[in-house]
Amino acid sequence: MPGSAGHRAPVPKAMDARPCFLALDDLLAAPAAHQQSYAEVLRVEALSVGVYELASGSKDAQDPHTEDEVYVVLRGQAQATVGDETFAVRPGSFLYVPARVPHRFHEIEGDLALLVLFAPAEGTALTRRRGEPPAG
Repeated sequence: MPGSAGHRAPVPKAMDARPCFLALDDLLAAPAAHQQSYAEVLRVEALSVGVYELASGSKDAQDPHTEDEVYVVLRGQAQATVGDETFAVRPGSFLYVPARVPHRFHEIEGDLALLVLFAPAEGTALTRRRGEPPAG
């Protein structure tokens, strides 16, 4: 799950402030390649991007994040609850989650694959509040 300590896949060194390109097949393969449900594929100071997978019928136990998030559904269907609103999501759906708002995916049908974008980069808003140097 995004933001879980010990579950972040290593970011390739080529993924920095230079332009990069990843095909959809490469994005979808990232979590399995790292044997994790979440694989970060890009990290720069203002943004991080990863792919989050949830198997059909599984539970999404993520906690709210300290950064704004955008989810784009790449594969599968589910219900997404953000705060007190619930949405039906399917491939092509776009979901914005403000920082610190509780959210989860449930009633997952088919393996759910989500492109996840954090702004600023995941974990950096919290460290900035604490006065720590940004992770990465």
